[in-house]
Amino acid sequence: MPIYHRLGDIPSKRHIQYEKPTGGLFYEELFGTIGFDGMSSLLYHHHRPTQVKEILDSISTAPKIAVDKNIASRKLIGFNVAPAQDFLDSRVTLMVNNDLHIGVAAPQQSLRTYYYKNADADELLFIHKGKGTLRTMMGNIPFEYGDYLVIPRGMIYQIDFDTADNRLFFVESFHPIYTPKRYRNHFGQMMEHAPFCERDYKLPQQLETYDETGDFLIKIKKQQTLHSVVYAAHPFDVKGWDGYNYPWGFSIHNFEPITGRIHQPPPVHQTFHTDAFVVCSFCPRLYDYHPKGIPAPYNHSNIDSDEVLYYVDGDFMSRNDIAQGHISLHPGGIPHGPHPGAMERSIGKTETHELAVMVDTFRPLMLTEAAMKIDDGKYYQSWLEK
Repeated sequence: MPIYHRLGDIPSKRHIQYEKPTGGLFYEELFGTIGFDGMSSLLYHHHRPTQVKEILDSISTAPKIAVDKNIASRKLIGFNVAPAQDFLDSRVTLMVNNDLHIGVAAPQQSLRTYYYKNADADELLFIHKGKGTLRTMMGNIPFEYGDYLVIPRGMIYQIDFDTADNRLFFVESFHPIYTPKRYRNHFGQMMEHAPFCERDYKLPQQLETYDETGDFLIKIKKQQTLHSVVYAAHPFDVKGWDGYNYPWGFSIHNFEPITGRIHQPPPVHQTFHTDAFVVCSFCPRLYDYHPKGIPAPYNHSNIDSDEVLYYVDGDFMSRNDIAQGHISLHPGGIPHGPHPGAMERSIGKTETHELAVMVDTFRPLMLTEAAMKIDDGKYYQSWLEK
């Protein structure tokens, strides 16, 4: 996330004494990635961020794999995952490999009884239904329908929902999540051809600062285990910070689609990048305007990637029998394309109002037991001509 940001009060230089008005010093913390080589921020705490009072129970969160070598195209009915009151309990992992976990969640209540930290992965939350506020040690981000929230690993956060009917699509990435490199110049600024720019970012604001000691429960996810750890100081005790490593948001509605005279390939929809997968946003747009154009995508072979599509809204023109919350998986090794009749239906159409999130992984995905419970079981046959 190559953009500098700051909140609160910070000293004039790095790594110098920062005195409290009441006496004593604030405690500096480098919050960084990839050793000392990646993006980082400097945080200034009222209390030492290292004070652990107790380590309580540890619970395995490892997903139970049902299919480890998959060749079948799948359709998962995402809204069949039952809601749960607790934010973490509501998260259901559906597909995994060594690079990422993909899942859905339907939390009914705000996360307020503990704090959460994912020490393994950057998190990408897509808000399908609901609105509220992501509250973090580095500031707050209001969110609503259509927002992506990028939460870097190690971030301590809570999440407030203003609604009870909430639906999230999430990706836990074991690689840092960036904006696509081809959208940025060598200074890191988004270039003119990019489908979004820094003006569209939702940056942390309203830094909550608590100068409190006591018992503060933080659930830390590490090595697919959820550890309950008691801190001696409030985790939101940051007086100020600056840098490049922090949570941020972006609305899918602010993605400006790239169109052409003939059908454009999926990379024009790319929104996020990692070394192991990409995330794309399919948004309302004008169709191809060549007089002989075919708006529906051509058949293509996934030789070296698995394609996951999460359907958000609208009529997805290349598919039959698709609704909100459905998740399709088109595995590498076999071609896929428009459903029977979809290509013909698309001819002459001038625009689409579809909305979907796509995750293309560069290594095969395994399906969990939870995924198989919501698999329709017949999607792989849906290209047969009747």
